[in-house]
Amino acid sequence: MINNIYLIAEIGINHNGDLDIVKKLIDNAKVANFDAVKFQKRTIEKVYTKESLDTPRESPWGTTNRQQKEALEFNLDEYKEIDEYCRYKKIDWFASAWDLESLDFLEKFNLKFNKIASAMIVDKKFLKAVAEKKKYTFISTGMSTLEEIKDAVEIFREIHCPFELMHCVSTYPMKPEDANLKTIVALKEMFNCKVGYSGHESGIAVSLAASFFEISSLERHITLDRTMYGSDQAASLEFNGMKNLTSSLKKMSIAIGENKIGYVTDEEKLIAKKLRAHIKI
Repeated sequence: MINNIYLIAEIGINHNGDLDIVKKLIDNAKVANFDAVKFQKRTIEKVYTKESLDTPRESPWGTTNRQQKEALEFNLDEYKEIDEYCRYKKIDWFASAWDLESLDFLEKFNLKFNKIASAMIVDKKFLKAVAEKKKYTFISTGMSTLEEIKDAVEIFREIHCPFELMHCVSTYPMKPEDANLKTIVALKEMFNCKVGYSGHESGIAVSLAASFFEISSLERHITLDRTMYGSDQAASLEFNGMKNLTSSLKKMSIAIGENKIGYVTDEEKLIAKKLRAHIKI
């Protein structure tokens, strides 16, 4: 953790169904000092209608929406390989389930966390099922009204499942003027809980600004190349962006320092002697 912020590298579906890409992204997240990588898990037939799946869609895997969606989902053996690789690399992993079957699927692994994607916060049956797992849960608030956030918090508190909210704006990429980071403070005050930030902006400036609001977690989508195929690629950080983010957070933590009014460093004393030599004191 950097400055007490748990850093999550959201691989999501940016792997394009390729385990070699997954492993490179995990490597990048580890080298860039992220604490975890995150995926998305869907049961295609549960999340999408047959009509939607049969809709024409050009992709590297075919000409229908079904072919695209199926190509982006990993099976049990593939997730076992991901689990083994993350343990080898000593980095946490978890995933946001988009349906009850996927939630049960993820229980096959000894994961520390669950994640409520912004799209799922309105599904009370799903929220209760996640809360009943009693795992620490990150709850993204994108696209959500205050009442929807209140309902989610109430469910998790009634079931006594630990959680934190994540301020989020669900546009890809998000415009900086839509970030409204003061919402982080409002969420803390209203719900008396930890609040993180899940960012979909380009660059790192907004995420760095979020850190000034004492967020407990920071999630950013990552990619090998922002020009790759995929709807989330443009709102993702490449390796250099990941390193810039974590190194900047570390420098900011050091720079905040302490209150030392009137303190003069040894280096300053030498410079003062030179620059004030003409002044008779």
